[in-house]
Amino acid sequence: MGAAWEPGGAGVLALPSGRLVRGRSLRALPPGPPPQFALYLAARPVAPAQWESRWLRWLDFRLPADPGAVADALREAWQRAATERVEIACAGGLGRTGTALACLAVLDGVPPGEAVAFVRERYARRAVETAGQRRFVRRFGGLATNDPSVAE
Repeated sequence: MGAAWEPGGAGVLALPSGRLVRGRSLRALPPGPPPQFALYLAARPVAPAQWESRWLRWLDFRLPADPGAVADALREAWQRAATERVEIACAGGLGRTGTALACLAVLDGVPPGEAVAFVRERYARRAVETAGQRRFVRRFGGLATNDPSVAE
């Protein structure tokens, strides 16, 4: 994993598989190398980055506008994190970013009912801000496997 983030770096979450993903606020770019791939979770498109990125429409304190697109993007981010520096960011770096990181943890094998606690212990104690976001994480296992009964 030569291209990975440094363990213990600002906002870096170590998943059980050893993949490292950085979560952050869109307000400031942390020091260090830039990401190689990023997911930006915001109500409006963010300014183009100097690296490959995807924007997903996701309003603050809400659930994603297109849960299926989020599941696809998170699967891509998880796969790419095996060999690339991947980051996930929203305005504050807690609610939407924490929710997405918890979903990545589910993809990495953390049971859906434990993923929020996993991210709060290892990324930010206030991550995943709303009850709806917590429910989204618990149901994400089915969404990630394209189970249509999961989407609200």
